[in-house]
Amino acid sequence: MTSRLSQWLTVFVVLFALPVLAGSRDSGAWVGTPRETELHLSLHPKDDPGSQMGFSAPLTAFQGLSTADGSTAPFKLVREAGTFDFEGRFAKGQGTGTWRFTPNAAYTKALTDLGLPKPDAEQQFALATVGVGPERIKSLAAAGHQVRTVDELLQVGIFNVTPEYVKALAAEGYSKLTLEQLVQTRIHGVTPERIKSLAAAGFKGLDLDTLLSMSIHGVTPDFIREMRGLGFKDLKADDLVSMRIHGITPAFVNEMRGLGFKDLDAEALVGLRIHGVTPAFVKEMRGLGYTNATADDLMQLRIHGVDSVFVRSMSKDGGAPRKQP
Repeated sequence: MTSRLSQWLTVFVVLFALPVLAGSRDSGAWVGTPRETELHLSLHPKDDPGSQMGFSAPLTAFQGLSTADGSTAPFKLVREAGTFDFEGRFAKGQGTGTWRFTPNAAYTKALTDLGLPKPDAEQQFALATVGVGPERIKSLAAAGHQVRTVDELLQVGIFNVTPEYVKALAAEGYSKLTLEQLVQTRIHGVTPERIKSLAAAGFKGLDLDTLLSMSIHGVTPDFIREMRGLGFKDLKADDLVSMRIHGITPAFVNEMRGLGFKDLDAEALVGLRIHGVTPAFVKEMRGLGYTNATADDLMQLRIHGVDSVFVRSMSKDGGAPRKQP
């Protein structure tokens, strides 16, 4: 899981932190797209207009903001780490103009007073975009989670790990998660609502790794119900994950049953998919005379590279269907 987290952080650092504030990149041009409850901003630093940093903030977080058509009112976004000042114009559902970032001089001391290393200018800008600082550190500490590094604070901001989220997971039985595990649940959508829906589908008290795996591979309550509706009543979480990984869909099951394979269990279906025994392959081999081949026979054919091309190349008469013994 750590490598996946590192990938997320690398993406964030490249897009947000590294291009920012190198030299005097504390100002530039902006493009804004109002949405129902938030404004998405793309910032283009003056010294490097080809790069951009994007983030969203609730409409209510801005001071003086009007997204009405023709509005030219200046507005600002005040964060613990510093203040963004914007000038420009909104027209036809989009805003454009110029921005400037003013760091909060007291911010770095506030972080070091709480035991964190002093963030550099790039990190301070990145922390301002995600809107976290001493208040989040204190509130998470009160919920039992210590933020010790700037990178951890960035993770908390990027993935919106809040005390409310911590408490909601604890209420579902996950009260001893580490900060990294909390970030993982956010990345992969293991929300309290998802945990409840899986419990209602019969999967209660799952360990975190299983929950993460189910979420990563798309094992939803709907998928569980679909599989049960096809007769797979006693599947475990690992079985369902394996089915999703290998593409065992209701359509695949029904196609194989339509070809006569009505009693295959989940393990057998997964084996077929792993080795490339598809409905198309079944039809292909039947067309070559393998009309009575079992699922195991077909899998063996695949394992040993026997397909229509091979059969025809071995046939003296150019590919006439062979008779099975």
